[in-house]
This record gives sequence, C-alpha cells and structure tokens, in this order.
Amino acid sequence: MQTIQSGYRGLSLLLKINFDRLFVVGTIIVGLLAGAFLGTAIAGL
Repeated sequence: MQTIQSGYRGLSLLLKINFDRLFVVGTIIVGLLAGAFLGTAIAGL
C-alpha cells in the first residue's frame, strides 16, 4: 500500500511540475488539428 501511495505522490508531483509543458503540447496539437480541418473544408469548396 505504501508503494502505491508513494507512486501516486510521485506521479502527482510530475504532473504538477510539467503541466505547463503538457498544456503547450496540447495547444499545438489542437491548433494543428483545427488547421487541418479548415484546410480540408476550404479545399472541398
């Protein structure tokens, strides 16, 4: 049980530290997907 608890605390700490990096990567992915969608929508006209 202690191993699971310490592992969860370690994972939680990593997420807190790297949240801004994950947010930036997520934003880039969403932007690329939106651009691909708009590109295919405009090309279909």
